Amino acid sequence: MRRGAPLRMVHAWQGASPEPSTLPELEAPRYWTRRILREAMDQINERYPQVYLSAEQIARPPADTLVAACAESELLVLGSRAFSGFGGFLAGSVALATVAHVTRPVVLVRADETPASDGKPSARAPYREVVVGVDTARPCEDVLAFAFESAALRSAPLRVVLAWQQSISPGPGAKNTSAQDDAERELARVLGPWREKYPTVEVHELVANDHAAHLIKSATADAGLLVVGRRNRPARIGAHTGQVDHAVMHHVRCPVAIVPHE
Repeated sequence: MRRGAPLRMVHAWQGASPEPSTLPELEAPRYWTRRILREAMDQINERYPQVYLSAEQIARPPADTLVAACAESELLVLGSRAFSGFGGFLAGSVALATVAHVTRPVVLVRADETPASDGKPSARAPYREVVVGVDTARPCEDVLAFAFESAALRSAPLRVVLAWQQSISPGPGAKNTSAQDDAERELARVLGPWREKYPTVEVHELVANDHAAHLIKSATADAGLLVVGRRNRPARIGAHTGQVDHAVMHHVRCPVAIVPHE
């Protein structure tokens, strides 16, 4: 609705044949899958009547169907009712395979998570803040563009998270202030053009000596959306994601947007 784009609902199922059958045991699954789509469309039409909505049932493996659908779309959204022991999004084989092979952004949403102000709203905005994890050594324009646009569309604050790790310990009780200062300056340099492009977005920077996955998880405790990048690896076979992506997919509670990039 915020993006002004039509919504296409896709339900993938591996039936014996896409054609109707006279056998009840084969027709029953078809009936229930159609009912799932109808009920979902009715709920969305009732709540968001201004959204142009379409639905399609496809007799193909789910991951293949979703990857193909995402190639024709601006954004793919996946939901799940299964959770990990840490209370996050439990990414199953379909989600992992889809995220690893799509070329467009994918948003993973917990079934019981509401990204709007129904949960814990920001004191200054109707939506909870957007969090984005960045790597200043390899800054990605696509990830920052998605994060700033998402914050602007929501009129929400944007928290930019940068984790750095010192290779040599400065000694007991000492602090590597030089590394911290360097990291903060580099992040400010990367964010400069984006602050100018999105002057209405309230930006907060979080820079710390920590593991990226741990720092991001802490930063998203009250967030409405997390944005992270995934580097495309076309030569690799199977469902592969980076360590940070894998960790946040399993353990972060808020919706997670994974943006592929070169």
